[in-house]
Amino acid sequence: MADKSSFTAEEWKTLVEAPMLAGVAVTAADPSGLWGMLKESFATGGALAKVKADAAANPLIKAIVAEYDSAEGRAVGRDGLKARLSGSKPAEVTARAVAGLGEAAAILDAKAPDDAPAVRRWLASISQAVAEAADEGGFLGFGGVQVSDAEKATLDQVAAALKLKT
Repeated sequence: MADKSSFTAEEWKTLVEAPMLAGVAVTAADPSGLWGMLKESFATGGALAKVKADAAANPLIKAIVAEYDSAEGRAVGRDGLKARLSGSKPAEVTARAVAGLGEAAAILDAKAPDDAPAVRRWLASISQAVAEAADEGGFLGFGGVQVSDAEKATLDQVAAALKLKT
C-alpha cells in the first residue's frame, strides 16, 4: 500500500489538490449561485468527512484526507489549487481542474497502481456528489434539474481524465 512517503512533495501536492479539483471542476462548469455554490462546496467537505469516519476506507485516501486536518496540509491543497487556477478565465477553470485530475491519475498509476482504482473512483464520486448537491436552473429553488447538461459533460471529462469507464 502506498502512503505519503511513496510520492515526491510535488506529486503529493497534486494528490492533496485532487479532491478540491474534483469539486471545482463541476462547480465551475455550471455555477449555481451563492446557495448552490455553498451546497456544492459542502459536498466536497462531506466527502472528506465520510472518509474520516469510514474505518474501512482505502489507506491512501485516508492519508490524503488526513492532510486537511492540519493548517499546513490545508495550505498545501489551497495554495496548489490557487496556483493551478490563477489567471484562469471562468471558462478555463473546468479544463484546468480536469487536467489536474489527469495528472493525479498518472501519478497514481505510476506510484500506487494497487491503490489507483480506488482513489480514482473516490475522486469521481466527489464530482458526482457536487453535481447532485444543488439544482441547476429554475427560479428561487423551484424547477431546474439536479444535474445540468454542462455538469454531465464535466462528469464525463472527469471520468475520462481519471481513466474510468462512463
